[in-house]
Amino acid sequence: MLAKANRITSADDYRFIVRRGAKVAGAHTVSYLRSRESGTDARFGFIVSKKVGTAVRRNLVRRRLKAASRELVDDGLASVDVVVRALPTAAAASYPDLRADVASAISARGRRAVRADAGPARAATEDG
Repeated sequence: MLAKANRITSADDYRFIVRRGAKVAGAHTVSYLRSRESGTDARFGFIVSKKVGTAVRRNLVRRRLKAASRELVDDGLASVDVVVRALPTAAAASYPDLRADVASAISARGRRAVRADAGPARAATEDG
């Protein structure tokens, strides 16, 4: 289970992250990521709609996503808010598939941040 410090609990926080966060689509999930102040805990939220399946299936998917998120926090992930929306295909996905989706979304966000930081610097050195 995720610690309280690693959970998004406010509806306003969910709304803010989904509307303003970077969207990364995976095979079974869509993740919305937003950077936080340096040194703060990573926080996760999950959206699993009825399109995923029955209550039993939705709870299974949610538990798998929480376990994958817990692994990322244990590996040192910090300073980011992540909202993971499960797609209907998540109902048939295995735990390793869901874990890979969440991990790849976070690493894709990191690659984008590096590219965004490198872009203007490279342009400045080419002009100068």
